Amino acid sequence: MISTTRFTAILITALTVFSLAAANADVHQWGRFETNFSAEKTVSNPIQEIRLEVDFTAPDGSIQTRLGFWDGEKTWKVRFSPTQTGEWKYSTRCVKGSDKGLNNQSGKFTCTAYSGENPLYQHGELQLSKNRRYIQYADETPYFFLADTVWNGPLFSDIAGWVKFLTLRQQQNFNAIQFVTTQWRAAEGDANGNPAFSGVEKISINEKFYQRMDDYFDAINQHGMVAVPVLLWAINGKQNPGNFLPEDQRILLAEYQVARYGAHQTIWFLAGDGEYRKEKAGPWRRIGRAVFGDNHHRLATMHPAGSHWVADEFRNEKWFSFLGYQSGHGDSDGNYKWTFAGPASKEWKNQPPRPIINIEPNYEGILAYQSKKPHPALHVRRASYWSLLCAPPAGITYGAHGIWGWHFERGPAIGHNGNGDGDPWHIAMNLPGANHMAHLYDFFTSINWWELHPDQSLVANQQQAAKDFIVAARSKQGDLAVLYAPGGGAIRVNAASLKLPMQAKWFNPRSGSWTDEGPVKEKVQHFTAPNNEDWILYLQ
Repeated sequence: MISTTRFTAILITALTVFSLAAANADVHQWGRFETNFSAEKTVSNPIQEIRLEVDFTAPDGSIQTRLGFWDGEKTWKVRFSPTQTGEWKYSTRCVKGSDKGLNNQSGKFTCTAYSGENPLYQHGELQLSKNRRYIQYADETPYFFLADTVWNGPLFSDIAGWVKFLTLRQQQNFNAIQFVTTQWRAAEGDANGNPAFSGVEKISINEKFYQRMDDYFDAINQHGMVAVPVLLWAINGKQNPGNFLPEDQRILLAEYQVARYGAHQTIWFLAGDGEYRKEKAGPWRRIGRAVFGDNHHRLATMHPAGSHWVADEFRNEKWFSFLGYQSGHGDSDGNYKWTFAGPASKEWKNQPPRPIINIEPNYEGILAYQSKKPHPALHVRRASYWSLLCAPPAGITYGAHGIWGWHFERGPAIGHNGNGDGDPWHIAMNLPGANHMAHLYDFFTSINWWELHPDQSLVANQQQAAKDFIVAARSKQGDLAVLYAPGGGAIRVNAASLKLPMQAKWFNPRSGSWTDEGPVKEKVQHFTAPNNEDWILYLQ
C-alpha cells in the first residue's frame, strides 16, 4: 500500500509530467492535451463577451470541436482528449467577440500509445454498449459503474485528505466519484471561501475556484476513477444555481465546466436533486441540448429528486445517455417496494434502451425518512442489490453520512439538519457498507453481469418473493442465474428456464465469501440460506 505522503508526491510528479507533455506537444491516447492562448485585450466579463472554439483534426482527417475556457486575466486554454494515435492539428476561432490573440491560432501535437496501468487509458473513454444496456470502455470492455457520493469533497478537503480518501476507495473497487462543482445548498464556496461564480442575470466566473478544483479532478482520474460532477444543483433554494439562475446563464455555467473538464474522463450530471417531471422538464431538455448538442463526447444524465422518475421526459434526448434515479433514504415498505418493484423494474422493457442506475440509494448512517433511525449497512446492501437485479445491471452508487458532506467534526451536514449527525470524513469513510460495496463489485465482475436481465419467475413462490423482497435475474441463455434474499431463509427456485444441470453457491455480501450448495438438477428445487441474514444464491 502506498502511503498518503508518497502518493501525494507521485501525484504531483504525474501532474508535472502532464504539464511538460502538454508544453512539448506530446500526450498519450485518452490523456489530456492542453495549450494556452493569450488574448490581445482585456474584457470585463470574458464568459459573456467571448466564445472560443477550437477544431482538432485527427490523423484520419476527422474533426472534433471543443470550447476554450477563460482562466484569468488574458489567459485562455483548451483541453482535449485524443482518441487516435498520431499527429493532431488544431486551429482556433472566436465565434463571439473578436480578439487577434485568440482567433486563427494553430498548432499540432503527437498522440502516442498509452503504456501504463490506469484502466481509463488502457481501455479508453466510456460509451454505451451496442445494446445500450450498460456502459463500456472504447475497446468494448464492460464497465460496472460503482460510484461513491462525495458532494462536498473537492470543495472542502485539502489535497492530502482527498488523496487519502481516493486511495482507500480505489482499494475498495470504486471507479467513479460523484461531487458538486459550484456553490450549492451545502457549501457557499470552497475551502478558501471562493464561490464558483457571482451574479445572476450576467454571471462572472471565479477562475480561482476552478483552478483549485483542477487538482481534484486530476486526482480522481489518476486513481483510475471517473469524475462525475453535478454541474447545476437544482433543488429549490437561493444557493442552488440550477434553481435561481436564468436559463441562458445556467447554460453558460455548465458550458464553462464542460469546456474545462471535458478532456478528463468524466460522466456529467447536468442537474442535481431537482424537479424535472412534466412541464418542468422543458428547460432542462433545452439546456442539455445547448450544453452537449451534437458534439457529445461524454456520457450525461440527470440526478432527479427522491423517487422521481423522469424516463418519459428524457428518454429520447440524444445527449441523455443513461437513466439515473434516486430511490432516496426512506425505510417504509412503500419506499422499499418503489426500489424493488417500481419504475426501474418496468422501464428496461421500453425503447430506446438505456442503462438504468440508482445514483442515490440509502446513505449509510443518514436518518431514514420514516423511522428517523440511521440507515445501517444492511439497508445499503438491500437497496443496491434490489436496484441491480430489478433491471439489467449497469452499476450502483454508495453514500455515507459524513462523507457526502465532508464533515470535519461530528454533526449535521450544512443545510441538511433533518438528516442526523454524521461522523468526520476520515471516520465515516471506514463505515462497513463501503467494504460491502467492494464485495458487491467483486461478485458482479466475477460473472458476465452484462448478460443478466430480471426474471422473477425464478422464485417458485411469487407470494414469498413479494413478501420477502426477493429479486431474481438470469441470462437469456439460461446458463446463469442470481437471486438476492434480503432475509436469507428458504427459497424454492423454479429452474425450468435454466440449462440444467447447474451448480449452486451462496455468496455472502457482508464478507465476500462463498459457500457451495451443490448441483441443481430439478426443475423446482429447494434451497436454504446459511443463516437469516441477506445472501445471494448463484446458479451456473
